[in-house]
Amino acid sequence: MTAPVHPAPRTSRATRVLVLAAVVLAACCSPRPIPRWQGETPESLLWVGNSFFYFNNSMHRHVGRLLTAAGVHGTRQTSVTINGAGLDWHDVAAYLRPGSGMARYSFAADNTLVFNQFVRPYDMVMMMDCSQCPIHPRLQQSFHDTAKAHAATVRRAGAEPVLFLTWAYEDQPQMTEQLTAEYRRAGRTSHMRVVPAGPAFAASIARRPDIDLYASDKRNPSLAGTYLGAAVVMASIFKKSPVGNAYTADLPVDVAQHLQEVAWETTQSFQP
Repeated sequence: MTAPVHPAPRTSRATRVLVLAAVVLAACCSPRPIPRWQGETPESLLWVGNSFFYFNNSMHRHVGRLLTAAGVHGTRQTSVTINGAGLDWHDVAAYLRPGSGMARYSFAADNTLVFNQFVRPYDMVMMMDCSQCPIHPRLQQSFHDTAKAHAATVRRAGAEPVLFLTWAYEDQPQMTEQLTAEYRRAGRTSHMRVVPAGPAFAASIARRPDIDLYASDKRNPSLAGTYLGAAVVMASIFKKSPVGNAYTADLPVDVAQHLQEVAWETTQSFQP
């Protein structure tokens, strides 16, 4: 015996209208994708790291002064640093959240509050891990996992992720080669530029061991070390030679010239 066929229940016109309205509303309210920055040199740069960045009144300030002396104006930089931090201490997604992240507001020269509107929070995000995390047997995998995850987060925010290759401890020069290998691997895995500050430290020490690049703890940078790091960033990220730059951070002229030359030569020869 054939079972009776019952017609499908008819959807009322009102129901169809409500469903259509819900679809349209969802489409309108979905966040628009942030345009991906695709330039060569950034107009805005977020630094994510630790005391290696913030010593000596912050490396990003020295980069800004080098750029200004080279005729580059208007570069917006923000430095987010935590003392002793590994890369996995940083909530990079929160820094880049539209409307509530970094640089949501600022103060003009006359102290007027300004709520900023940017196409994207930053063009580029430069990250470092703790000084030994990438080569520590219990933290090395975390470095690679975190670098990969943060790179994806940065790209979703429309920016380019970059790694800052840190230097060896003063009394452990073998760290240079070890750190370089791990930063290179992380950079290749996630297609990130690598800023070779560590190799520049080693090159400077080989040529001018009389120039002390370290603070008394043999880890953090002296003023000369910070200046060298800034010159490397200028050469790597902003594609500007620091050689002959008038800004010397009050270092002796011959010292500044040496560091400028080392920064440029290291950047030009470094193979990421």
